[in-house]
Amino acid sequence: MQIWIDADACPVSIKEILYRAAERTRTDLVLVANQMLRTPPSPYIRAVQVAKGFDVADNYIAEQVSEGDLVITADIPLAAAVIDKHALALNPRGEFYSRENIREALDMRNFMDILRSTGVETGGPSAFSNSDRQNFAKQLDRFLAGSLRG
Repeated sequence: MQIWIDADACPVSIKEILYRAAERTRTDLVLVANQMLRTPPSPYIRAVQVAKGFDVADNYIAEQVSEGDLVITADIPLAAAVIDKHALALNPRGEFYSRENIREALDMRNFMDILRSTGVETGGPSAFSNSDRQNFAKQLDRFLAGSLRG
């Protein structure tokens, strides 16, 4: 089992939680981005730089992910691709995507894209908060505890 991070837009505080978790549990952690990333020296942590371009990092992760892996992403189409490969997707706010909720998330994303394309101001997501960070850490710990036992 590996953890993949869609790292271009992942908050720094979430990356730091993941670095500590990878070391503590000796779990391979792969950050994928279209820019050079600095990571702590560790046999469990590596960064992959992909070419610049729309969805290049997402496509790389979707191709590389294996069943049982965990992907950290806020990108809903990537989460859907991950779920199709029987892997798990967790967003930086600590919400797991599943077969049950991914269709609704995709539909909402597409609806908001349509609204924005017509000029409607939809706003963005709420600011990333300390409670989001705590929720993420709690969900990650639960996942890792379950995957290390099984």
